[in-house]
Amino acid sequence: MKMKSLCGTILATAIAPFAIVAKSVAVAEDAVPDAYRAQWNDKVNAEIDARIEKWRKADGVFQVGAPSGTDVKVEQVSHAFQFGSHIFNFDQLGRDDWNDEYKAVFTNLWNAATVPFYWREMEPSEGAIRYGSGPRDGAAFWNSVGGMSAKDKAQFTEYRRPAPDPILDFCEANGISPHGHVMIYPPFHPAWTTNGVDAAALAERYERRIQQLGMHYGDRLPQWDVVNESVDRSCTMAGPFHDKVCWSRPNMLVPDDYTFRSYKWAAGSFPRDVKFVINDSWRDIYVPFVKQLIDRGAKIDIVGIQMHIFRADQARKIAAGEPCLANGTSWAPEDQIAMLRKLDTLGRPIHLSEITIPASDDSSEGLARQARLARDNYRLWFSWPSIYRITWWNMVDYTYHKESLASGLFTKDMEKKPVYYALDKLINYEWRTRLSVKADEQGRIFFRGFRGKYRLSWEDSAGEKHAKFVEVN
Repeated sequence: MKMKSLCGTILATAIAPFAIVAKSVAVAEDAVPDAYRAQWNDKVNAEIDARIEKWRKADGVFQVGAPSGTDVKVEQVSHAFQFGSHIFNFDQLGRDDWNDEYKAVFTNLWNAATVPFYWREMEPSEGAIRYGSGPRDGAAFWNSVGGMSAKDKAQFTEYRRPAPDPILDFCEANGISPHGHVMIYPPFHPAWTTNGVDAAALAERYERRIQQLGMHYGDRLPQWDVVNESVDRSCTMAGPFHDKVCWSRPNMLVPDDYTFRSYKWAAGSFPRDVKFVINDSWRDIYVPFVKQLIDRGAKIDIVGIQMHIFRADQARKIAAGEPCLANGTSWAPEDQIAMLRKLDTLGRPIHLSEITIPASDDSSEGLARQARLARDNYRLWFSWPSIYRITWWNMVDYTYHKESLASGLFTKDMEKKPVYYALDKLINYEWRTRLSVKADEQGRIFFRGFRGKYRLSWEDSAGEKHAKFVEVN
């Protein structure tokens, strides 16, 4: 039912968004200077197109049983590639229609969601674990405080940390792939974890936390961030290469070698088919950091890499084609490709795990630049063969006061921005196959399309309609 509904929605809305997208992209072309266009030149774009054709499409041969010459309608209803965002504002936007619009993105655009499991808000006091809904987990409460700013809402520990089980119910009901974020992230642990304990006792609490998640969820989530941002930001290739120095946090009590040990605890607590992810932002130390963990036997199945632009002036510079490191990362396509090649030496799939691309300002030009940056970078990321999932971070502007940026796909009043339409055009139109082909003498059809699920439909000579679902992989 969901696939038919999604396909119907796409077909029904195929005309209206295109007009808006075309206008938005035209403005974006004018909003970036020659220096930016030189980076994203014809050669770069031709290479991106070639990789998309090679890696994101496949040939399909299917027996449909239709008479020779019958027109068979081929409609892609879902992607194998995973596009998503975090779902931290689930039922928290202050109005039912805004909440509905927010959830609809996960059926109209995304097929994946990052679900919050931050320890501090999930177990605020020892033993009181918030798996299910509490008094401040439903829409009714957040509607009652809907007029508050994001900073004021942050007084409630549940803000941007809704209980995970209702979100998982929503994901399962709508075919959305959930990602758990995160088991261990020391800056966001409850105070009680470190009160009156030493590092050895804290390790026991880390292990218990991971075991509890494994017992409660089993294989309900296909993948998890086990440890988040554990590479010390002051550690470089020129510094001491030793896990007690580089891989721990100064002035913060953590168990010795906690990154490696957390993966060993997770491997013993979850089913074997659950995938474990490591997540951090780029720096030269990241690849050797992950490699030494893998070499020692840590079950790291996926490598996460963050791409954040946290400042409006950085967004402006990047859109101008100027040299700029945002959160330690260059966004120039040639530099990104060099980074991805280094990550590929680890032999693991890549999750583009946290994407922040803000508008440099609220002007039409600033919004157009955001759309252009998103379009160009999503094309590059989608083309890279080892990347299988891209996760936008804050989907609504200004919902997180510590990142006070216009980095959403929606304004704070839930109006779609040009960046929404730019991504919608890519995901739902340019990267979605729709065509009609004729059955051969054996009742087969042949076509090349984007990897994912398809609905094949035809009508026989008596006017009876037929349909079947298949996968192109």
